[in-house]
Amino acid sequence: MSVRTSGTTTTADGRRSEGLAGGQPPAPAGEPAALGTGLGLDPDDLPDGLVVADETGRVICFNAAAARITDIAREDAVGRPLEHALPLQDIEGRRWWRLTDPYGGLAIRRGQPERNLLLGGREVLVSARYVRSRPTGPVQRLVIALRGTEARRRTELSHAELIATVAHELRSPLTSVKGFTATLLQKWERFTDDQKRLMLETVDADANRVTRLIAELLDISRIDSGRLEVRRQRVDMSAAVRRHVQAQTTAGQRPDRFLIRMLEPLPDLWADPDKVDQVLGNLLENAVRHGEGTVTIEVGPVSDATSTEGTSVTVSDEGPGIPEESMSRVFTRFWRGSKRGGTGLGLYIVKGIVEAHGGTITVGRAPAGGAQFRFSLPVATPAFMI
Repeated sequence: MSVRTSGTTTTADGRRSEGLAGGQPPAPAGEPAALGTGLGLDPDDLPDGLVVADETGRVICFNAAAARITDIAREDAVGRPLEHALPLQDIEGRRWWRLTDPYGGLAIRRGQPERNLLLGGREVLVSARYVRSRPTGPVQRLVIALRGTEARRRTELSHAELIATVAHELRSPLTSVKGFTATLLQKWERFTDDQKRLMLETVDADANRVTRLIAELLDISRIDSGRLEVRRQRVDMSAAVRRHVQAQTTAGQRPDRFLIRMLEPLPDLWADPDKVDQVLGNLLENAVRHGEGTVTIEVGPVSDATSTEGTSVTVSDEGPGIPEESMSRVFTRFWRGSKRGGTGLGLYIVKGIVEAHGGTITVGRAPAGGAQFRFSLPVATPAFMI
């Protein structure tokens, strides 16, 4: 592959040849140079900014993305010294090209790693490559890549929001645990056994809440890094659903609020039982907390003839449902369907778990008007056979 600029072709190994391949004339000044003579690729086709300076330090290529990122017109950059065409500064206000001195510095340098620099008050991500005719020869081309900081800012904002959410969610249970334990230690003799039991049960419940939150954070980390492990075992989905419904009724929900429908026979399902429990628990808890009326859980074989064999589970309620404009954001971080608490991380984790199994999950409107979540898991293969 070669970068062709202003009548000179510089190959990947640094060799130069005058003129364009095939005898074509040089590109007019100010116009983008062709990139990759055999590919028909124009620098303006690149998603990132591309700036190329020649051996004298003058700009000979300035693509459309570079003009958009820097807000500098191409005609104002091409032909000018790099230091004036692209006046970058570091975060301390020092002029970047004078600081790094690409043409006069150490001859063994090959480039500059990406870093955050300032250009006219805006932040730009800049990396550079020094093209030499020989390993320690003079710089023949200076190739600069530019990227905007919007994606990085969104990532940083997401991380900051995650930290703020975690700090908020941890503060309440930890304050309760600290308060009750300190009170018990100082005034143990003054409380009756029933009072002590109530305080200890509260401490236990808050400790469980902290444990769940930490588990959610670990799950998010594994999902984001693609390291979520699935340990497949034989899973009886019917029994799992009944177990979760019983847990809800034991916690105080009316038994008649739940309707279970089993469409049998179900295929054998090999999945991670702990993670399946996590998905079912989250969906049922959301239906109970945010929905109304009867919560219907339907379990059956995957009915789509184009899908692989598997099991599907549908959880629906009779509440107000999810607004149409919000359905595309349901499985994103921090989405909350109401102001009834929660971290807004549960459905994001549910989607990650289902997809780690090779399955799919969708959200829609139930026949009774409430929210309806449907996930399907393929039959898959036992862990010991992989």
